Amino acid sequence: MNPKPPITSDPSNEVAPQALRKQYEAGATVDELVTASGLSYGTVLNRLHDAGTVMRTSWQTRRMRQNPQARQRLAAHLRTLYEQHGATLTELAAAAGETRRGARRLLIEAGGTVRTTQQTQRMRAAARAAERYKVALSLRARYEAGATVPELAREHSYSVATVYRLLHQAGTRMRPQHHHGPAQDPRERS
Repeated sequence: MNPKPPITSDPSNEVAPQALRKQYEAGATVDELVTASGLSYGTVLNRLHDAGTVMRTSWQTRRMRQNPQARQRLAAHLRTLYEQHGATLTELAAAAGETRRGARRLLIEAGGTVRTTQQTQRMRAAARAAERYKVALSLRARYEAGATVPELAREHSYSVATVYRLLHQAGTRMRPQHHHGPAQDPRERS
């Protein structure tokens, strides 16, 4: 005849491993289970392991608790920034309030493909070249409307040489240079 185990008021005997597992799988963290049960951290871990619980990492818990639609919208926004605007993973991390690794994970979740550094540099150089060409076309339109190169340089805070270079890139037909001083006989040069 086996005697019954003594009844104690020890909380560690009142919390069943299966109950802890159910709460954990519903999204509770180990720290929250410790607080709710009054058990030590190690005891909660041991009971979760005894119940055959598959443990999560901290980022898996955060992802589980996030609103799935908000996460999908954020991931889609990061993909747009990355693919259409040439943002880097560091810039995505700053925009999302995440680490670079977290931003990369969101990008991949949205179906994006991570670029190499060289691909990013080429993409950004192409974007700068396209922007510069738009500026060159606007300078050309102003020049052809009668503005002078020095006026354009002052208006856009460029050097005269930069304005000439941009006008040349835009295929501008240049007006002849005007000499605003007394006419000199080419034979009388000093």
